[in-house]
Amino acid sequence: MTKPTFRILIVGGGYVGMNTALRLQRLLAPDLRAGRITITVVDADSYMTYQPFLPEAAAGALEPRHVVVPLRRVLPHCEILNGWVLGIDAARRRVDFRPHWGPGRELGYDLLVLAPGSVSRILPIPGLAEQGIGFKTLEEAIHLRNQVLGQLDLAASTTDPAVRRRALTFVFVGAGFAGVEALAELEDMARDACRYIPGVEPSDMHWVLVEATDRVLPEVGPEMGRWTVEQLKERGIDVRLSTRLTSAVEGRIKLDDGTAFEASTLVWTAGVKPHPMVRGSDLPMDERGRIKVTPFLNVVGRSDVFSAGDCAAVPDLTRPGEFCAPNAQHAVRQARRLARNVAALVRGATPRPYRHAYAGSVASLGLHKGVAQVYGVKLRGPLAWFLHRSYHLTRVPTLNRKVRVVVDWTLALFFSRDIISLGALAHPRQEFEFAARRQIERREAEKRKETAAAGVAAER
Repeated sequence: MTKPTFRILIVGGGYVGMNTALRLQRLLAPDLRAGRITITVVDADSYMTYQPFLPEAAAGALEPRHVVVPLRRVLPHCEILNGWVLGIDAARRRVDFRPHWGPGRELGYDLLVLAPGSVSRILPIPGLAEQGIGFKTLEEAIHLRNQVLGQLDLAASTTDPAVRRRALTFVFVGAGFAGVEALAELEDMARDACRYIPGVEPSDMHWVLVEATDRVLPEVGPEMGRWTVEQLKERGIDVRLSTRLTSAVEGRIKLDDGTAFEASTLVWTAGVKPHPMVRGSDLPMDERGRIKVTPFLNVVGRSDVFSAGDCAAVPDLTRPGEFCAPNAQHAVRQARRLARNVAALVRGATPRPYRHAYAGSVASLGLHKGVAQVYGVKLRGPLAWFLHRSYHLTRVPTLNRKVRVVVDWTLALFFSRDIISLGALAHPRQEFEFAARRQIERREAEKRKETAAAGVAAER
């Protein structure tokens, strides 16, 4: 009698999901080729985004397509399904899957890897949902690039001082890696773009960083955080620490220190929370909505479900009683250990716990500017910026993407940044709809003329 196929289902195609599948392809290659095991990856997108490179993609230092990895290309031995997981029934080993279009279906599994990641943590601030944008996806990065350059074009074209001030005011809420790096890279790009836009000077722009705590980039330590604040202020960036956003209704920004002003751009990077998908499961969760897992990365009480990354509360064995931080450094390493433990479970071997001492952090503050703290060594300026690029180059998946990133950086040494705003990308049918609307209006006008002419003829 033929032994049934062992089905591995991976929910999420980000750091953990893709890297787990990538390693399982190698570890279980003979079983995959023989059909004894199948691996299915479910994600809303058909690619994995390397988020540390999003600021450089937004600033034009990297081609946006080079910071994403196509899942079907790097996972040729896996089945890739694009859509949404609406519910997880771990007791029945079933997942409710819905593609982007058409009827949904249930997916069965023998072993589940749950790694949907996180989403932006939105607070109930008036106007935030209508005016703000996050900085977690490639689409958001491209939009912000077009938004900033488009507002510079508007400022150069308008004669209204109020419109100009609003267009040249950019607000970033949240001073973690995403907020600081995005602001620094985009401000650097905008400053460079001003050279080609007559009538707009760098001093005309108003960049504001709002942070509820009293420090920025806590991962690099207090000293490097203070140095970062000094560097941002030297560039004319308005840094507001211990300050909260209270309202953003119709683009009017109000802070709890009493300040109020108009802004065309509001970027929200004030934290993340586990993907809401995990709440649609019967798995154990902690008070922060994260899935409870053991040091072996299997879900507490279940040997057939694994989880890691932003959506999981992974015990930090190097700091007893604490949990691993939700960052790329841990996610990539957790994926490797998770894949090895899954392979061990399939083959009847002994799994091993995840243990990794945090090595430190690096951050880019624009071209040739950076800050870092690695194994206790503090770096800043061009050396930290070079370390940031070097580290992430080694971590971006596939040789294909590494080469493309290096080529982009090399070309940037000889050519200036591209400052074209492609704002129409957000509304690609606008021109077509305008032409169609004008055609309908002409036809209606012709009909009215014919009706009027017929009425005149009848009167005669």
